[in-house]
Amino acid sequence: MTINGWIQIAIYFAVLTALVVPLGRFMARVFAGERTFLTPVLKPVETLIYRLSGVDEAREQHWLTYTIAMLAFNAAGFLAVYAILRLQAVLPLNPADMSAVAPDLAFNTAVSFATNTNWQNYGGESTMSYLSQMAALTTQNFVSAATGIALVLALIRGFARASMQTVGNFWVDMTRSTLYVLLPLSFLCALFLVWQGVPQNLGAYVDATTLEGATQSLSQGPAASQIAIKQLGTNGGGFWNANSSVPYENPTPLTNFVEMLYILLISAALTHTFGRMVKDERQGWAIYAAMSVIFLAGVVVTYWAESAGNPLFAALGLDPANMEGKEVRFGIANSSLWAVATTAASNGSVNAMHDSFTPLGGMIPIILMQLGEIVYGGVGSGLYGMLLLVVIAMFVAGLMVGRTPEYLGKKIEAKEVKMAILAVVVLPLMILGFTAISVVAPFSLSSVQDPGPHGFSEILYLFTSQTANNGSAFAGFTGNTLWYNTTGGLSMLVGRYFVIIPAMAIAGSLVEKKLLPASAGTFPTHGGLFVGLLVGVILIIGGLTFFPALALGPVVEHLAMLAKSVF
Repeated sequence: MTINGWIQIAIYFAVLTALVVPLGRFMARVFAGERTFLTPVLKPVETLIYRLSGVDEAREQHWLTYTIAMLAFNAAGFLAVYAILRLQAVLPLNPADMSAVAPDLAFNTAVSFATNTNWQNYGGESTMSYLSQMAALTTQNFVSAATGIALVLALIRGFARASMQTVGNFWVDMTRSTLYVLLPLSFLCALFLVWQGVPQNLGAYVDATTLEGATQSLSQGPAASQIAIKQLGTNGGGFWNANSSVPYENPTPLTNFVEMLYILLISAALTHTFGRMVKDERQGWAIYAAMSVIFLAGVVVTYWAESAGNPLFAALGLDPANMEGKEVRFGIANSSLWAVATTAASNGSVNAMHDSFTPLGGMIPIILMQLGEIVYGGVGSGLYGMLLLVVIAMFVAGLMVGRTPEYLGKKIEAKEVKMAILAVVVLPLMILGFTAISVVAPFSLSSVQDPGPHGFSEILYLFTSQTANNGSAFAGFTGNTLWYNTTGGLSMLVGRYFVIIPAMAIAGSLVEKKLLPASAGTFPTHGGLFVGLLVGVILIIGGLTFFPALALGPVVEHLAMLAKSVF
């Protein structure tokens, strides 16, 4: 660890925090239908979209109608992506003559991009045509992110409104998310990336001669536009297989900083949007503080573990700091920060190979995903996941004081607690269930690269990442098989929609309730005590659920490393 590394981490967190208020306030105005500086330009476009699609901007939806609209839209997106991938060989904009994507891989990829996961069991530059990258994958990067934002808006309205039946209009929320937030920010980022050297073209691949005299084919394509939205929308993945560790995708330290910032930008700012929509900004800052405590703890542990490195290196007379799998341009500090940011959000892009991290350095990304991607989480999905845990935390607080739990003036009753618990148990069911089968079945073990506990961690990481809709991986693992494409697709579907539906049911229940005035017995939810309680509940739930599995993988591997044992 170095002073320079800590300064870079501190600057990153300071810039992120400074942007929370302006962007959060802007989004609150957009989603309330108020005038912003973009209104003169974009309002006519928004109105035209509603007219062409037959949407009544003023007509709101019941939570069930809202949810059905979301599910239908996402199903249509899945089918469109699947069709494009299967027909890729006969479609235009395919200068490298990419063949059709296999059925199981097309299923996994279509599910992946529809669910905002962007898990990639393929190499982008060797599998996908330009049309597939743009019309299928980039399009889903926008709409899957907009879906997450729309759904958290519905849940926030459940807390903010009283004695009502509606939670907004899905089509309006999604349109505004895309038009006023995702598109402008992505456009700015894409221009910046092109300026820094990221390709944005439809040209054929270029042959280059290396210093050794060999010929190398350099892939081209519309990369900058996809990279911008993949980071901003916490989609992850990448135009190239090794995504942001490829110089074409992340050419300079400046692009590295901006891409990391974009990973958490909207998710962090939505906490302030939440505070403004419930008319108490302190509530948003309390949520942001809880997220930040866990995030910074993860950064500290990961940076320390990677800097301490492997004692076997020291025994060989080498620098023990673990630079394996990391870009020398960015170093340990930026690699650790990116690894924590991408798994705290449901992003999944990487600028270093997580498979090469030390056991504890690799364990922190796993834990952050197993907590439910709520620190700061995917755009929208992180905040609604955190609010589900707030419901559980307030239920625990109510049990401790013998009082009906409340949050923001709404009673938290049996229905809300049951729905929150249902959403929380989805993760361990899919992660631990499929991991248990995969560690004993011969047809699945052939994909594991490394023996011993690290091989177990590779499987655990795979199902954790897909169920949590993250998309990163321990890259030594071979996931492009019928078993992992199928089970991975199911994990992504369950991890996305079996959390969304209970969250929407809670929104529908809360919006009908009356607001209760605060009293002397009301538990304040904007101070340090609430932040501590919320962080404690999150860590206890995660620890009780996943520690046994972590003990079999990274914990055992760490102890073996200290004992200088190898497998």
